[in-house]
Amino acid sequence: MTESLSRVAIVSPLDIVATGLAAMLDHHPDQVRVVGLPAGFGADDPDVILYDAIGLHEGDGSDLETFVKDTSAAVLVVSQDLRPDLASRALARGADGFFSLGVDDEQLLRAVLSATSLAEDDGSVVVTTRDQAVEHRLGHDVGLTPREIDVLTLITQGLSNQEIAEQSYLSINSVKTYIRSAYRRIGVTSRSQAVVWCLQHGFAAEPAS
Repeated sequence: MTESLSRVAIVSPLDIVATGLAAMLDHHPDQVRVVGLPAGFGADDPDVILYDAIGLHEGDGSDLETFVKDTSAAVLVVSQDLRPDLASRALARGADGFFSLGVDDEQLLRAVLSATSLAEDDGSVVVTTRDQAVEHRLGHDVGLTPREIDVLTLITQGLSNQEIAEQSYLSINSVKTYIRSAYRRIGVTSRSQAVVWCLQHGFAAEPAS
């Protein structure tokens, strides 16, 4: 029976999140088992990695990209809500899906099993997959690139060009280039117009806490 268990690794800088998710999954010992990340990826990869979206704010998202590219695990991003900007960043970095931390343990179980193709989706799972979400990605209808989305998100949150450059590890000239191209795509000519457009199209005015 052990071999049929879905192995789930949890990645979060917050003990309360990691402990809470593990406790919820522990309610189903006959179906899932919480494991640690292996020292080296390969045959011992977990089946599913649950990645706390706060990592997209405290870091540059490179660890998420590593999990996506260097492991065979399905990667699900979890966040305190289903904010479009978090979903966009996660999907742009290759996550397989995302869902809210507001799920109960049954919903969490179904999300994990669905990610490993061990359960049929009956509509009760509070999870959105990469394929389902791409049409709802911020700026999808106007063709915004992931980098343009990131820059517009930071503009909406009140950062200056210099602050955006420092936070995104870009040169100031690159930031200006992304801003110009983003403005053309969304049909605005000023920062204030860009902020209004972004707020009307799901961008958050404040970073996730």
